[in-house]
Amino acid sequence: MPRSLKKGPFVDQKLLAKIDAVAEAGSDRKPIKTWSRKSMITPDFVGHNFSVHNGKTFVPVYVTENMVGHKLGEFAPTRIFRAHGGIGKK
Repeated sequence: MPRSLKKGPFVDQKLLAKIDAVAEAGSDRKPIKTWSRKSMITPDFVGHNFSVHNGKTFVPVYVTENMVGHKLGEFAPTRIFRAHGGIGKK
């Protein structure tokens, strides 16, 4: 069930502060490290590099315009699929 429109999108306040700091710095393009997978991507995020934690490591995510409205965690998978069956597995 989606979030109510009257509430607006959730974005972690510390993450917004980091984005503002990077925007003021200008050319420094180090990835912004975050654990906030639940934060929604807003137009302010476009063009920034993020390192999103997947529970084990940080996954690099470059935000484009097509990602606006999605959550950061959608682009950092948490599970690894190991193939079913195969030769010698029965």
